[in-house]
Amino acid sequence: MNVLKLITANPKSNNVSGFTLIEVLVSMIVLAIGLLGLAGMQAASLKNNQSAFFRSQATQLAYDMADRMRVNGTGLSNGNYNNQGAPNNPADCELNSCTPAQMAGYDLARWNTAIAGQLPGGSGWVCIDSTSDDGTPASPACDGNGEAYAVKIWWTDRREAEQEADRIVRFVMTFRP
Repeated sequence: MNVLKLITANPKSNNVSGFTLIEVLVSMIVLAIGLLGLAGMQAASLKNNQSAFFRSQATQLAYDMADRMRVNGTGLSNGNYNNQGAPNNPADCELNSCTPAQMAGYDLARWNTAIAGQLPGGSGWVCIDSTSDDGTPASPACDGNGEAYAVKIWWTDRREAEQEADRIVRFVMTFRP
């Protein structure tokens, strides 16, 4: 009987070491909130990467059009690229010989096809413009003044999930021939 009293009266035997169930649940909740924050940052990163990819595509497409214009120097000096979107029925200059004006129409058609294929809702316009950082896809706002050509590209960007409508993004590159 004396041995039993010593075991129950020992203060060390009443202390429980380790975690309680509440401590484990609190740590699991903190871990879950941290993982949700990490997933949110990953989703935001993916959206921004897609937007950056579209901007780099627009940059490459604008330089492509500028190079096409430089190659067709006669069509450029004659103004065949000025105030041009995508022509309706361009001549096929890969199979047939073309005039500089036909080549300009062919370049613009191929360029706009590439824009539509690489950018969501993409369209492009080339013009002489002194105020190049304006306009919309429906109204490119080319004033015909100045010496520089503006290569304008628009596309839709769905970067912001809170926005009800898609955001139209414009990329403009100007160059002097």
